[in-house]
Amino acid sequence: METENNNSANLKLHPIPSPITHLSFMASQIWLRIMAAATSIAAVILLLNSRQSKVLFGTDMDARYTYSPAFKFFMFMNVVACALSVLSLLPVVTLGRKFSNSINYFYLFLHDLMLAILLAGSSGAATTFAQVGKYGNSHAGWMPICESFGKFCHKAFSSLVLGYIAVFCYVLLVVISANKARQIPV
Repeated sequence: METENNNSANLKLHPIPSPITHLSFMASQIWLRIMAAATSIAAVILLLNSRQSKVLFGTDMDARYTYSPAFKFFMFMNVVACALSVLSLLPVVTLGRKFSNSINYFYLFLHDLMLAILLAGSSGAATTFAQVGKYGNSHAGWMPICESFGKFCHKAFSSLVLGYIAVFCYVLLVVISANKARQIPV
């Protein structure tokens, strides 16, 4: 019985090793940050080029992302995410050194979590506006515009898909960073 207690005490002293090695951690961090930056900037470029003009009922009508605060927020947050993804590559490479401070993994986790939340919020807001643009809202008297402005809607939809890919990249970064931060000795 006493040897059983000693064996369980020895098991408690040794932490369970993570299945992700340090090299795969670094590679996944770098690859996901580059993917997040690329999809964010592609979403911005698509949204910036989504303007469409048409003559409807004898009136010149425009569809632009600047008419919606939700699309402006979506574009701004994707620009911020792209910039911070590129800038965060430096701390990630610094963490790759053998004797880096382990608390920095926690700061990296907080950075990734903040960006994931802000990107998800902006994507959700833009998706809501896109849904109203596509289907309208009969209760508010808003007509759908995608039947008339198909090019604008297709580019906005493609931009949203790219934005959600960036959100997914950051959610993966949060999970990976949290796993690494979990291994910090307290």
